[in-house]
Amino acid sequence: MAVLKRKISVIGLGYVGLPVAVAFAEAGFKVVGFDTNANRIKELKEGYDKTFEVENRRLDNPNLTYTDKADDIGQANFHIITVPTPITNINEPDISYLIKASETVGKQLKADDFVVYESTVYPGCTEDDCIPVLETESKLTAGQDFYVGYSPERINPGDPNHRFETILKIVSAQCSHSLKIVADTYGAVVTAGIYQATSIKVAEAAKVIENTQRDLNIGFVNELSKIFKTMDIDTYDVLQAAGTKWNFNAFEPGLVGGHCIGVDPYYLTSKALKIGCDPTIILSGRETNNAYPIFLAEQCRNWFSQQGITDPKIVQLGLTFKENVPDIRNSKAFDLANTFRHIDPTLAVIDPVADIAHMKPDFRFNTSIDGERFDAIVLAVPHQQFINDGWQLINALTNTDKSTLVMDIKARLDRQSKPPAINLWRP
Repeated sequence: MAVLKRKISVIGLGYVGLPVAVAFAEAGFKVVGFDTNANRIKELKEGYDKTFEVENRRLDNPNLTYTDKADDIGQANFHIITVPTPITNINEPDISYLIKASETVGKQLKADDFVVYESTVYPGCTEDDCIPVLETESKLTAGQDFYVGYSPERINPGDPNHRFETILKIVSAQCSHSLKIVADTYGAVVTAGIYQATSIKVAEAAKVIENTQRDLNIGFVNELSKIFKTMDIDTYDVLQAAGTKWNFNAFEPGLVGGHCIGVDPYYLTSKALKIGCDPTIILSGRETNNAYPIFLAEQCRNWFSQQGITDPKIVQLGLTFKENVPDIRNSKAFDLANTFRHIDPTLAVIDPVADIAHMKPDFRFNTSIDGERFDAIVLAVPHQQFINDGWQLINALTNTDKSTLVMDIKARLDRQSKPPAINLWRP
């Protein structure tokens, strides 16, 4: 079957799935975009993407159908599953969305269909957990009646340069025949090239270590920032100096949240523990990064103590897991706000892009604050709007009659332009 004769279904239209669906449609494929969230489907049909990952003008494409009706998936013969794979409250993998999606697709499977998983999983999950569900629901046999592949997503939310089409794509499948078809199908859309992994487990493992590596490196510099702060050394100055060596890898300290870096390592550590391996280093990095909000709050508390401020007023700028994206799920900035509430029960949080429509936070939240003055201003998430407003925004929030602490957690403010009354904290 010619590549363009394949009709695509994309299961899950979030940060990952929507760009995939739109890209295939723009390449000439007929695409069914499925999501169980009826309101999400309604918004997409009306030409609005609340994640900001796809320009609204690109949503209206005659090749792309949005639906929350599972039966519509049956029109396709190449199914791409892009549902979330979060963790539980005890940091164990939660593949319930993946299993549910497999059940949904399995009920629609036909002979010679393809199913490709993009969700982050532990090595072995596709073959051990997902394929049996597909076979049970379809009454067909994988590798004989239909074919399964794995192609890990590499979407980077809020990044206009690294997009689905422009990121090298890893693909894998059950056999050489199915691998070629999966590679050719993705290759018709992804301009950056296709890498064919030797097995599904290799592709799964490659994905999970990409973000585990980043987590460990950030954990390392977060630990360095604690050490250097005790020594009154600016961590960013150290990193800039060390970066002059040709083989130094630069990572920044900060809050590690979101759906990937703060989650993926647990998929690997859970699997490692089950097979009798002790992932000491990986878990140590996780512990360091999870504790970073507490370190930041302690730094703020110590400054108040030194200044003799007993009833401090704090405002935090930014709540989302990453700058310039609206998502607050798994946001360490959210955790940071809850930590600061122990210092200032009336904590105010400003975020012009955060989507908290379904949340009722315990702190005061608004898109802007006018007229209030604070003893400490915490730039937690450097949205472009905050950076553009810079010290003008900070000055509008400071107490003019006394020193104000400004915690620039990612060192984005121009310290050369710092007003004299500001006590600037950087990692």
